[in-house]
Amino acid sequence: MEALSRFPGVEGNPVEEQRARWERKRGRTAKELVETEQKYLEQLELVATYFVAILKAKGTLQPAVREAIFGPLESIRCASQTLLLHLERGHLGPGLEGFCQQLALYGHYAENVEQARRTLQDLVRKNKSFCRFKKLQESRHEFQGLRLEDLLPLPLQRLHQLRMPMLISGAVESISEVSQWVQNTTRHHENSLQMVRVQKLLKGQKTKVLTPGRWYIREGWIMVVPPKGEEVKRKMFFLFSDILVVTKPCHPLHPLNSHKFACQAVYPLDQCVVGKVFGHTESQGGLLSLSFPHKTLLLMSSHLEDLNNWHQSLTAAIR
Repeated sequence: MEALSRFPGVEGNPVEEQRARWERKRGRTAKELVETEQKYLEQLELVATYFVAILKAKGTLQPAVREAIFGPLESIRCASQTLLLHLERGHLGPGLEGFCQQLALYGHYAENVEQARRTLQDLVRKNKSFCRFKKLQESRHEFQGLRLEDLLPLPLQRLHQLRMPMLISGAVESISEVSQWVQNTTRHHENSLQMVRVQKLLKGQKTKVLTPGRWYIREGWIMVVPPKGEEVKRKMFFLFSDILVVTKPCHPLHPLNSHKFACQAVYPLDQCVVGKVFGHTESQGGLLSLSFPHKTLLLMSSHLEDLNNWHQSLTAAIR
């Protein structure tokens, strides 16, 4: 009961005791939020000061390249500065509600995060001058061993950390919007990771699956029935929101590509018609028919559940 001494008249009143506990929790959250926001802003300042500002002043990178790497980081930093100012003054609710108005910046940042990673990776590999500059900046004691690659994902990580403080602050009207944006940024990030993973699995650079607006759906092995009674062949399929990629495994003894897949065909789904043909029993699985304008694929699986899952995924993607 000693903890309730700061709230006169609370002891013995269940409603007031609960309210006092809530206020204490809110106070602890506000204190922790100030500390973590300060740390987060310090790390954003490292990127803004030692990379964005200097690169812009020196003209080391073309504006389009600089934008591709850093996106709206400057605007996100300004939003964080405003939030921290509110938090340090004890205005937890208004600060977080105002922050909600800046969520579109985080949505844009999430959509660009994978492009930023690839652009930075290419620069480090191809631009020796930038590579030296990057290593020099990262060697500063302020970075404490962190690389630019470690700092760029920080805004998305911070957005996830702010979900619970949003709830505790009482910014009720903004919670649904926050949750929606957090879910969207999470989905974009996870999709980007899947797309990059699949791209790395494909041999060579001819087949480009990394395309804005494309979503990864699923992948798996399926038997393809040839049209002329030839031997059934096992293929690896990658299904996206707009295309179906058919591949075969590279030779297991290949020194570079033993773990990769060679693309054999890419089928657009906008003109695809999918049909399902079952066997006599569930244990025998069944067949899927995929009809394209100039090609028909007959896919076979001995597992009915797997076949049904592919049918549902293909049908949903086509729709």
